[in-house]
Amino acid sequence: MEIVTIDGPAGAGKSTVSKILARRLNYIYLDTGAMYRAVALRAKVEGIDPKDEPALERLCANVEISFQETGEGQRLICQGEDVTERIRDPEIGWMASVVSTMRPVREAMVTLQRRMGSRGGVVAEGRDVGTVVFPGARFKFFLVADPRERSLRRYRELKAKGREIRLEEVEREVRERDAQDSSRELAPLKPAEDAHLIDSTRLTPKEVVVRILTIIQKS
Repeated sequence: MEIVTIDGPAGAGKSTVSKILARRLNYIYLDTGAMYRAVALRAKVEGIDPKDEPALERLCANVEISFQETGEGQRLICQGEDVTERIRDPEIGWMASVVSTMRPVREAMVTLQRRMGSRGGVVAEGRDVGTVVFPGARFKFFLVADPRERSLRRYRELKAKGREIRLEEVEREVRERDAQDSSRELAPLKPAEDAHLIDSTRLTPKEVVVRILTIIQKS
């Protein structure tokens, strides 16, 4: 049972591709980004500054995060509560990008992620799973896409959920997140040296999955 890592910036299609791929391989889908969002949500609920390392360290020492498979798909459980929808709020996304740069949070989540993937049979999605979390994985992929296309995808997703938001606002947030993730000192967003780079700008998620499966099957 292998570990497959899929990294890339927001809107590149990581989540959709990873879910489809996990089903095709009959693997577990490990959404590492959701775990950082869960920490960010708990920080917000507890009134913790996202840059307060000592407070975040105490939070991570007690936080309980797990994934649960249901008939409606995978759900994220934090402190016994289903927070799958709540963590997708844009404010939580911004906070997650900040708390993920804090060493105590990073160390706690990486430890938990490695524990979850210790038996293999995992499709791990995030921003540093191929470089930091599972550097020894045989199959690593890094998805990219044009910033405008990534913004459009995010915009449509938010509109489908009933959010009133302008495309320009979404594009600004995407570019800001890119800059923040790529320039952070701890585990910056970048492809692993042995990762397969796939540009998803003009590809459907299923077409990306076909490319990934072709690479895996040829190895």
